[in-house]
Amino acid sequence: MKVSGKRQITLPIDQCRSAGIEPGDECDSFVARDGHITIVKKREGAAFGILKGKKINKRVSEEESRDEGIAG
Repeated sequence: MKVSGKRQITLPIDQCRSAGIEPGDECDSFVARDGHITIVKKREGAAFGILKGKKINKRVSEEESRDEGIAG
C-alpha cells in the first residue's frame, strides 16, 4: 500500500473480505502507543450495554470526561 497526498490508502480486497468491509461501510481507526494503526468496521449496536451497571459521576460533564479520560 502507498499513502496518497490526501493521506488515503486503498485496502487490499482480501483483507476487506476477511474483515467484512464493503464499499460504503463506515470504519474507525485507532493508533496504538507503539504506532500500529487498527482499522475497525463500525457495526450498529456493537457498544450496546457496554456501560451497563457503571455509576455516573454527575460532578464531571460529558465533555470533561472525553477530554480528560475520567471514568465515573
